[in-house]
Amino acid sequence: MLRHLVVVLGDQLNLDSSAFDGFDPAQDAVWMAEVAEESTHIWSSKQRITIFLAAMRHFALALQAADLPLHYTRIDQPENRVSLAAELQHAIEKLAPRAIILCAPGDFRVWKSIQAVVRQAGIPLDVRDDRHFYATVREFAAHAKERKTIRLEYFYRALRKQHGVLMEGDQPAGGQWNFDEENREAFGKAGPGAVPPRSTFVPDATTQEVIALVNTRFASHPGTLDSFAWPITRAQALQSLDTFIQQRLPMFGRYQDALWPGEAWLYHSHISAALNLKLLDPREVVAAAVAAYESGHAPLACVEGFVRQILGWREYVRGIYWTQMPAYAEHNTLDAHEPLPAWYWTGQTDMACLRDAITQTLAHGYSHHIQRLMVTGLFALLLGVEPQQVHAWYLSVYVDAVEWVELPNTLGMAMYADGGLMASKPYIATGKYIERMGSKQHCASCRYDPAQREGENACPYTTLYWDFLARHEKMLATNPRMSLQVKNLARLSDAQKQAVAERAAAIRSGAVGAST
Repeated sequence: MLRHLVVVLGDQLNLDSSAFDGFDPAQDAVWMAEVAEESTHIWSSKQRITIFLAAMRHFALALQAADLPLHYTRIDQPENRVSLAAELQHAIEKLAPRAIILCAPGDFRVWKSIQAVVRQAGIPLDVRDDRHFYATVREFAAHAKERKTIRLEYFYRALRKQHGVLMEGDQPAGGQWNFDEENREAFGKAGPGAVPPRSTFVPDATTQEVIALVNTRFASHPGTLDSFAWPITRAQALQSLDTFIQQRLPMFGRYQDALWPGEAWLYHSHISAALNLKLLDPREVVAAAVAAYESGHAPLACVEGFVRQILGWREYVRGIYWTQMPAYAEHNTLDAHEPLPAWYWTGQTDMACLRDAITQTLAHGYSHHIQRLMVTGLFALLLGVEPQQVHAWYLSVYVDAVEWVELPNTLGMAMYADGGLMASKPYIATGKYIERMGSKQHCASCRYDPAQREGENACPYTTLYWDFLARHEKMLATNPRMSLQVKNLARLSDAQKQAVAERAAAIRSGAVGAST
């Protein structure tokens, strides 16, 4: 009789998972299942579906190489039951394990689904901490309980102290915790120059099989697979990390917020998907970055900026997600109900910066954090799109999107739907911000002028910025960090405000912005 059935989900592809503690091949087995529901409950892009399925199949090969008994169901098997719950229920009935072991999932929906199946089966469910993270959810909850507001900065500092990362005794390396002021440069007129390329991996036979399957079974889903080259094994993930540390980290911080037309990759790490699939451990990522600083290979500002993303932001958003769900997913503080423009799924817009960000997203399943927050996210915020529609889009199109990390980033940071739980103010700006961050070339090739808020040539970002201030003036006036922007709104005449409102209405109607 089977003692333990160890459930491994598609974003838990690490052999050192707590789920394998005490594993005995003589009496335990591993269970994995590919199911269509995970690609259709939101309209997942081809890139996202492929990276999950390819990584899962390669991890199955690693389990077999380690001589761990494995029960694996492929999505293309005729008897596949489509949903994770139905497949697990069938496995329990067939294999009759005495207990289910599970490393804590990264998706509330999946967690409740598994919990319900196991409860119905009447057997124990042993849920174990995910050691992939520095902090447990319990530790984050304890930190949050002591504070009126839950801000990244204080949690990040606490983790650096606790784990001795970039510390000199009890003080931060370099005498300061935050080097953001040194990490906000834009590219000059000459552009980014010869940026070292990202690591790419030619799809092997297993991945090619997945690509063919996705192109056939999910043909109507967004995106293309012509450029698929993501790391989908641990060895490939380690190579991606090493390439970033050696070639791009020394310039990462300086240009981490910069934009440039046609340049999808720039100096970013491109390892977030590997991290979220658990092919990399954040400790080894942080250790590699810190070693680069200590050896003199990369400056402190660059390394701190990168470490902040891993040790700070990832840990923080995970804590927000698991301490606030399920209610968090329904937040809509700004009462935003506009539909997501259809061109978010095609890139067919005449706004150059948005067209660039969306088309590269659909081609690669990737855009960097400023494109997400201050291009695609900012436009949706200013337009007043319903946050849950924006959430579904981000979860669909990005290869690194797992709900624990994507949902707080979207609803909290991009859409301000949680009313300031994560961000102290809405991140709003005119088209001039995008131009300043390196998109002068975008703006030069665009039919819209970022300096104009009214008229036929007015940049939709600039128009919608002023419209956003007008629509939410009462709420924003109570926020000390927004007081100057609200005062600027008061300088507009009634006629100017009316012109902005009319132009904003035209943008919302689709008369402005969509390509013809």
